[in-house]
Amino acid sequence: MADFFQTGAIATLHRLGTPDVRRLERELLDFVQETPIGLVLPCHVRELGTRALRLIVRELREVPYVRQIVVGLDGATRSRDFQRARRVFGVLPQKPVIVWNDGPRLSALYRKLEENDLYPGPSGKGRNVWMCFGYVLASERVRMVAMHDCDILTYNRELLARLCYPVAHPSLGFDFCKGYYARVTDRLNGRVMRLLMTPLVRALKSILGVHPFLVYLDTFRYPLAGEVSLDVDLVRRLRIPHDWALEIGMLAEVYRNCSPRAICQSELCENYDHKHRELSPRDPEKGLNRMAVDIVKSLLYRMAAEGIKLDAGLFDTLLASYSRQAEDTLRFYAADAAINGLYYARHEEESAVATFVRSIRAACRAYQDDPLSSPLIPNWNRVESALPEFLDELRRAVHADNQLEEA
Repeated sequence: MADFFQTGAIATLHRLGTPDVRRLERELLDFVQETPIGLVLPCHVRELGTRALRLIVRELREVPYVRQIVVGLDGATRSRDFQRARRVFGVLPQKPVIVWNDGPRLSALYRKLEENDLYPGPSGKGRNVWMCFGYVLASERVRMVAMHDCDILTYNRELLARLCYPVAHPSLGFDFCKGYYARVTDRLNGRVMRLLMTPLVRALKSILGVHPFLVYLDTFRYPLAGEVSLDVDLVRRLRIPHDWALEIGMLAEVYRNCSPRAICQSELCENYDHKHRELSPRDPEKGLNRMAVDIVKSLLYRMAAEGIKLDAGLFDTLLASYSRQAEDTLRFYAADAAINGLYYARHEEESAVATFVRSIRAACRAYQDDPLSSPLIPNWNRVESALPEFLDELRRAVHADNQLEEA
């Protein structure tokens, strides 16, 4: 059984006792009468046919309350890849719609955005999610949307139910829910979260004091989790990063656009596992190294937007403070692994910290070179203001790709 400690700035919804998934699903079936639920699945063509995706599709076939599934397909440069995706997801009773990001119709829409100074960023998960959200808005079928990745090896219906429930419930008052979970096999996983994100935020708190934004970030049990649910009105206002900092960037946007009373985190499952990335310690353009650089840059840009002064002196202090926080963190996790009988690869953990020090240094250097740069895509309110017909064009393009008749 998990603890029930409330961490402070936002509500934490714990997984206590034996879960009753059928009760959650019965209640969600009632809630969707007032708040129809959609699901966005960002998917790369490489994930088609994987064990994780087969499991996800099998579980979703039994989910009764989701009214719309939108699959954002990246990397499908050939028509046969798109048709393969349609076959994979076509077995679902919710009749998913595939947003073919690399198809000719969507490519033309991306060019139109660029021509009107609404740059959606390069191809990637952030742009994929943003365009899927646009289709959700254009189709006007749901009042809230959930999102999770397609590489979850331990997926089950409980995860989705516990993710949707807080926002769908008519009287809980939440507009945004972030998932969290343990990530354990024979060892502790989640290196970027454990060894970069938490020590970095706490190093910043030790330097800058108790700033509300840093307290907010430090409240989340797993701020880098890819599972979220949110009200569609919030979807319109969020600016989504197009780089690898999607999760932390979205949290920062929620902080800007939501009252803390409307934000929660929900424990989704007993354990969670997905595809593990390489560390790539010698290449800042690959693997967890690149992810770390983008996460730190996103955090720096958001801190500057919150009025926090960032200069060379702070960056030097940050590197030293992070190193000390990370050393303490290594000791804590070594003890946690020992008491639970888990394998603890101390050298690998030390190597990850050394890599993240270089990632932080690279991110600080990039910020100093261009402090006004931003990976954020314009929000959908701005797109609609500049191009009032764009959402209709998006809906027609997606329907044409999927051979759906216009209503």
